[in-house]
Amino acid sequence: MELPGLAFAIWIFICFCASVDGYPNGKVREACTSMIPCHGGSPQLSPEHTITVDETKFKPGDNIEVRLSGPEFEGFFIQARDADHLDSPAVGSFVLVDRRLSQLLTCGRTKNSAVSHTSKAKKKYVKVYWIAPGDAPKRVQFLATVVKKYRTFWVKIPGPIISQPNAPSPTTPLGATSEAVSTSHPISYLSKPFNTSDCGSMKFCIRNPSNCDPESASCFFLSFQQEKSSVLIEMSGPSEGYLAFALSHDQWMGGDDAYVCVSEDHHVHVSTAYLKGRSPPVLDSEIALEDVSWRLVDGVLQCSFRRSIRLPDYKGRFNLDASYYIFLADGEASEGGLIHKHRRQPLVTNGRYNVTGLPQDIGGSRSPRLIKAHGALMFVAWVTTVSIGVIVARFFKPVWSHSFLFGKEMWFQVHRMLMLTTVILTSISFVLPFTYRGGWSQQAGFHPYLGCTVMALTIFQPLMAGFRPFRHAPRRQLFNWFHWGTGTTARILAVVTMFLGMDLPALDLPDPWDTYTMIAFVAWHVGIDVLLEIHSYCLIRKVEVTEDDRVQILQSLTSAEGEGRLFKQIVLTIYVCGNIVFLIAFLAAINQI
Repeated sequence: MELPGLAFAIWIFICFCASVDGYPNGKVREACTSMIPCHGGSPQLSPEHTITVDETKFKPGDNIEVRLSGPEFEGFFIQARDADHLDSPAVGSFVLVDRRLSQLLTCGRTKNSAVSHTSKAKKKYVKVYWIAPGDAPKRVQFLATVVKKYRTFWVKIPGPIISQPNAPSPTTPLGATSEAVSTSHPISYLSKPFNTSDCGSMKFCIRNPSNCDPESASCFFLSFQQEKSSVLIEMSGPSEGYLAFALSHDQWMGGDDAYVCVSEDHHVHVSTAYLKGRSPPVLDSEIALEDVSWRLVDGVLQCSFRRSIRLPDYKGRFNLDASYYIFLADGEASEGGLIHKHRRQPLVTNGRYNVTGLPQDIGGSRSPRLIKAHGALMFVAWVTTVSIGVIVARFFKPVWSHSFLFGKEMWFQVHRMLMLTTVILTSISFVLPFTYRGGWSQQAGFHPYLGCTVMALTIFQPLMAGFRPFRHAPRRQLFNWFHWGTGTTARILAVVTMFLGMDLPALDLPDPWDTYTMIAFVAWHVGIDVLLEIHSYCLIRKVEVTEDDRVQILQSLTSAEGEGRLFKQIVLTIYVCGNIVFLIAFLAAINQI
């Protein structure tokens, strides 16, 4: 597993490098046209900062002093544009006053046509000079984007309009502070909880657990309701950070159309995003959503919004009239609205669904079926068959020494059958994660390495048994030690591997229940083993044996141990029943995720 501190640092670095106004050094050329930072969320509507100039008239070649001032801010972006065509490219060029606070950028073909910050250092005041070009429009307006912090920003704050002598008088007075240009739809507060009565009849719903109530603190809910050419989307779940869902062509993260609701300072920001591999989502600067509303109640985050079924003008947005796998994830968010990697596997639908097709009420799983099967088979093999097989071989030779099954002693046949079952189950289970992942997983830490070691020992053990010397051969005792050592090593490593596997995102069993149950199983097995060892020792002490006889203990138990047949059979019965209980508990937990 990756180190949390290192992962967080890398994540922050990526976010800064991938965002527009998120660049701490102000290199924001990608925002030349929209002037919108790629922070996601919605810009503030009432600006706190003002733009002022020292002249209202200009002619080509003039220097106009431009000032941006207001409460402390981290980033800014200033341009001059044709006042009658604000969507046109930047005009003119700037000259810096303080290179520690500001830097020049080239937007389009005009050199030095924009100014931005050089660092995230707090500032209240910036002054630059604008040089009027020879082909300047009749009227020019200054615009500024200001970032107070990552999620708090204003876009295209309108500044004063200056004009050439023969142009109409400016309509905006010097130092204008009119409202910022709105780039998003208004956001409202949800007045009532989500309704699930229409799930399966008018709405396409995903719920986990099945049929849960969105008001519940443990319910994850996502619904889609088509209304003419648009779809109303509702999302709810327990989260103090963020909720997100994504539409995907496969069951893997990457190349997906995502929607994120982030809780910050008792407010919720809603944004579209695009997922690239396992990197943090790239939040969009252009919001393709309408009727955005949200609600925070008792740790439950709820948000709803509407989007058109088709959005050809927005890159990365999928059409909602096709079939997709649907992901639903939650996680933590830090100050500034930065979202962290989800700690557990996202909820994923078991197949592709068309959310504008036939309404359904379905569930999902946080663990893929192949991974569930992998965990279940490993539990069956190493919690039951191996453990019982070892107990039988070690303590039941004298008990079943005179009982035969298919021409061999019963203890040996039972032991061999259980061990071969373990080899088969482990081999099948071993292949499943590679089939699911399509190769080696770099995200699973030491689990796959230990798993490969256990698989190798599991195959080596029966191969070594095939070359077992005869009972009284000189090398038989050496074989016994190797056979015992290999088996014991495999069992210990298997337990460690299961401990690591239970906490992986792909099979995230209930924590800390899974760890306590596994510890209880280990204690149960060791306790039974110690009990039978003490019982065997007490029987041996009842008879006189020579020192030469004692060395035979590793090969076979003495006849004195046969006196404890009834006791051993009772202990074995209790042990088998206990192992079955542990197995059922593990399988039930796997089936719940």
